[in-house]
Amino acid sequence: MKKKQVLGTALTSAVAVSMVLTGCGGSQPAQKPAETPAQTTQPAAEPAKAGPKKLIYARGGDSVSLDPIAVTDGESFRVTDNVLETLVKYKENNTEVVPGLAESWEIAPDGKTYTFKLRQGVKFHDGTDFDAEAVVFNFERWMDPNNPLHQKGKFEYYNDMFGGLKGDEGHVIDSVKAVDKQTVEFKLKRPVSPFLNNLGMSTFAIASPTALKESKDKFGEKPVGTGPFKFIEWKREDSITLEKNPDYWNKGLPKLDQVVFKVIPDNSARLTALINGEVDVLEGMNPDDVQSVKENAELQLLTRPSMNVGYLGFNVEKKPLNDPKVRQALSHAINKAGIIEAFFAGMAQPATNLLPPSLWGYNDSIQDREYNLDKAKQLLAEAGYPNGFKLEFLAMPVARPYMPNGQKIAEAIQQDLKKIGVETKIVSYEWATYLEKTKNGEMELFLLGWTGDNGDPDNFLGTLLNKNNIGGNNRSRYASEEASKVLIAAQSEPDQAKRTELYKQAQEIIFKDAPLVPMIHSTPPLAAKKNVVGYVPHPTGSESLENVELQ
Repeated sequence: MKKKQVLGTALTSAVAVSMVLTGCGGSQPAQKPAETPAQTTQPAAEPAKAGPKKLIYARGGDSVSLDPIAVTDGESFRVTDNVLETLVKYKENNTEVVPGLAESWEIAPDGKTYTFKLRQGVKFHDGTDFDAEAVVFNFERWMDPNNPLHQKGKFEYYNDMFGGLKGDEGHVIDSVKAVDKQTVEFKLKRPVSPFLNNLGMSTFAIASPTALKESKDKFGEKPVGTGPFKFIEWKREDSITLEKNPDYWNKGLPKLDQVVFKVIPDNSARLTALINGEVDVLEGMNPDDVQSVKENAELQLLTRPSMNVGYLGFNVEKKPLNDPKVRQALSHAINKAGIIEAFFAGMAQPATNLLPPSLWGYNDSIQDREYNLDKAKQLLAEAGYPNGFKLEFLAMPVARPYMPNGQKIAEAIQQDLKKIGVETKIVSYEWATYLEKTKNGEMELFLLGWTGDNGDPDNFLGTLLNKNNIGGNNRSRYASEEASKVLIAAQSEPDQAKRTELYKQAQEIIFKDAPLVPMIHSTPPLAAKKNVVGYVPHPTGSESLENVELQ
């Protein structure tokens, strides 16, 4: 807690990888002239026709919604990145901003006006035009709480990245205007250094205004965008099917005819399905299985570049977690090295800060709190809890890149905390409910994590811990005026060197207050069949599959 031809009904198996149709027939050849004895031959068989190129992508949990503005989870973006597109996007393997639905842009010298030239001839999947008015329509829906299509409390990413909604004091977008059919202008109230990076995030993909008006709050069940694949079907907790967009603006793409996102909750069962040829790609595997994938000649191991953090969250509004000494004590009691050894097979490193060390702005002068039970007990006693206390502990129900087995990791932490007298009751819920409960502050202790959306430090520190984002992605409900002031200053500062120093300062404040325990930065492993070509896992945690093919 940083971002496609209809097949016949013969495709009845949700796990069939492909099918080959062969043709035969033709009439008997004509007889030769009468003076030559009649000859007959068997008709030649037609060449075998290639079947539809269908890729099955196995994952641990279902999407929450397919309306990208209404979600923050990677399982939703994994699908929506293939159906809807953003004005700008990132390079295939990093977060450098490149043209998307906008083919070019200009930024005013004061950093407060952005003018985008849009691609011509782009159509939504419903046949309507993508143009500047469509961009304005989407932003008005997102930012205006009085817009009839706005869903109150649902667009938390917009709130978190742009300082609130229209009418809020901190809202940074002053206006979004269609200058002409292919030109859209954004005016900001103040400079926002990561503004372009923000626009490339999966959540800000542009939806068809016509479909939004027709579907209203049901758009997330049947999304319509401009992407390389079109939405076809969603079987809840089972599969989501997409098909090739034959009118995609980027000619020659996509290379697949169909993509099916298949839910297989258990990591081992997902790998078994891959080995048995029932799926083509899997995300979320037990790190201990990495070696077996490497040794299997039919499979290939892939890794997602590390731009994430897995953390233990505290609801700092609830006693006794409202006391920084208590939070510091629990931080000393977590054996991060032991958890990495037990559950990550070396494909992770201990986290000191929320910000990953792979991003600029990381403060490497901060020394982590050591695993020290005596120190933890001492701090608890100083806080008035020499005998400990009891907490309810929310454990993740799905495998995530930063948390391959949330239940087992929760059990390990439970045993760590028990050593200092803190008793925990582990509970869990299905993924959508889990996210809702953490957002609403209905828990005390919880496991979560974050995969960066755009490669900017603001997307970690500001998004997750700015006081204005409580009720959104600030699940710890951390309300430090000091930290938030520094984070807003860093977001507004155009000079990256100065921004770096501000983010380092913010990390020092956050470390002292300990609103959560950063535990790990992982290098998530994925696996695929050998014939899957062109799949490049993106550091943001999700990617378009337009360049992927089966050979």
